[in-house]
Amino acid sequence: MAVTLRLGYLSISSVLFLSRKPAQLKSTVVVLKPTLVSLQNETSVKPITSKTTSKQHPFTVTYLINSCGLPSESAISASEKVQFRSPERPDLVLALLRNYGFSRTQISNLIRKRPVLLLYNPENILLPKLEFFLSIGLSSCDLARTLSSDPTLLIRSLENQLKPSYEFLKSVLLSNEKIVSALKRTTWIFLEDPSKNLMPNIAHLRELGVPQNCVSLLLTHFPEAVMQRNEDFCGIVREVKQMGFEPRKSTFVLAVHALSGKGNKSIGEKCFEVYKRWGWSKDDILTAFRKHPNSMMLSEKKIMKSMDYFVNKMGSPSRVIAQCPVVLFFSLEKRIIPRCSVVQILLSKGLIKENFSLTSVLLPVEKRFLERFVIKYQEEVPELLSVYQGKVKFEGV
Repeated sequence: MAVTLRLGYLSISSVLFLSRKPAQLKSTVVVLKPTLVSLQNETSVKPITSKTTSKQHPFTVTYLINSCGLPSESAISASEKVQFRSPERPDLVLALLRNYGFSRTQISNLIRKRPVLLLYNPENILLPKLEFFLSIGLSSCDLARTLSSDPTLLIRSLENQLKPSYEFLKSVLLSNEKIVSALKRTTWIFLEDPSKNLMPNIAHLRELGVPQNCVSLLLTHFPEAVMQRNEDFCGIVREVKQMGFEPRKSTFVLAVHALSGKGNKSIGEKCFEVYKRWGWSKDDILTAFRKHPNSMMLSEKKIMKSMDYFVNKMGSPSRVIAQCPVVLFFSLEKRIIPRCSVVQILLSKGLIKENFSLTSVLLPVEKRFLERFVIKYQEEVPELLSVYQGKVKFEGV
């Protein structure tokens, strides 16, 4: 990938360094000679703390606007945190980011959040971290998206923070794929000391007999639930156990997630009220929660639309849905309506009995559904496949 820079500010070795592809950069040894400050490690990075106004840092502000794409207000604010009189080091940093696939918008976001990164040694400090994240399986696209979202990862020490966090996660999750999945959900999985909350929380789950695959499920898909304060986490786990959840089943950790954090609790309270509107008792709601904890994580709109169809279009008793809450998770347009329309036609013609269950219609994979409800009755009802595919609209009977 070619990099266009102002060569007047760069040495020949710097140009060669920036012309390398990411894989080649890893083995390139270059001596950089910044004009303002030497940064050999994170501890040496000390942005100027002068309280002078932005008017006295015109070069920095102009550079942040023209080269980094920051709005004027953001550039002025950033110039109070970092100042420089030469573009040499910042140019090298920006070129490195571009070479690793960062878009102009992503670079702008990254520098706006952490302007001090413009003074970091690109080869000795930034490059090893970029290569580290690529080496554990983060794609170039996800690398740019993740770091621009939270550039704190580039501030922390590779040897003292990032690698130790990775080693702990590897000991629990066992695969880089799961580690990357957790990282994409929250960068704090690499930023917080594992011994603070992660280790004691995971130890607590194991003491209760939660199996490895369930611990891995929770940490991979809902890492923030495992990262909450140990006291809060243990309280939620205790509550889940009192509700009758079996620690050896995946529903146990899913329930822990559903009850974790103010956001999830707020959604759960809203779901409780919506289900009550449909005539569910407290026991009905608890039954649904035990069967499928994520039933308390649905939006009001999703619950209302699905319940309206099942109760008012299909004639199912509302409280029956509490016994099979999984049906609430299917797409109304892509799965529920096409399949239920087929079933209603078969019912109207007396080809199937009315005592069918919604799960027998909605749970099977498409091939199995077609064999059982469409192909089997093709001769009697030739239009069934067209109704299922949405080519013929079913108006009801």
